[in-house]
Amino acid sequence: MGLALLALAGQALFRSPLQAWRASQMQSPRAAEILGPLSARLPSSEGMRPDPIDFSKEELRELNRRFGVHGPQPALAQLFTEGLDQFQPLRNHTLGRLEDLRPLIITHSRRQEINPMLVAAVLYDELQHAKPGEDNPIAVRSGLFNTQGPAQLGFEEMVKQGQLPASVSPEQITEARLELLDPDRNVELLVGKFARLSRALGLPRGRVLMASDSSADAKALATLAYLHNGKLDYPGRILRYMQDPALHALIYGRRSSPISALI
Repeated sequence: MGLALLALAGQALFRSPLQAWRASQMQSPRAAEILGPLSARLPSSEGMRPDPIDFSKEELRELNRRFGVHGPQPALAQLFTEGLDQFQPLRNHTLGRLEDLRPLIITHSRRQEINPMLVAAVLYDELQHAKPGEDNPIAVRSGLFNTQGPAQLGFEEMVKQGQLPASVSPEQITEARLELLDPDRNVELLVGKFARLSRALGLPRGRVLMASDSSADAKALATLAYLHNGKLDYPGRILRYMQDPALHALIYGRRSSPISALI
């Protein structure tokens, strides 16, 4: 009896976000709304709050038609991601890199009215899974990597934001990729991407989306995360990172400079 309880506890503890999402499908009714404009079709917060990563078949079909999203990544890749999240030295290194980006996250998020925790969570995930050598200018010039910088963005996003012409030359592509290595430019482009997607989805403007405020805001944030990465298991991971106490302390924690011993 004791071993059975221990096994059940282990299954619950190490269940992946996608497994948790699938379990929620069996326990609660699926939303039937189709996205777009999202602001008018997201579920209300009345009654039982729906799972923000619970996308109906109609929503997935519509998102795929408009943005080209996909299903979840293979189970082995999800398992590898879960393993990386448990590796404390890597986590500490990632948090250190994210701390260096904090001023940029705060500044650009405030300017575009984007939730800074969404930006921080996406950057945390991208930094956590960064490939060795991808920030090397020589590798960038060789075209070895399609995405660059902390947010792993490609020059295509610069085209979508109107910062590059639709018909770009090879020289412009190389220069754009080198530009994406600049952390300030990279974070600015990531925040701009979320602002662009928010407009495309018809999300509320003039305020910052907060997952704790309503189920509609939570679903909107999950959708923005989904559209950034394009894989169905990604929103659950990002929403989990957004609730990480260490990331909260990094973004919202107050800092005080040490007082000199001479004072």
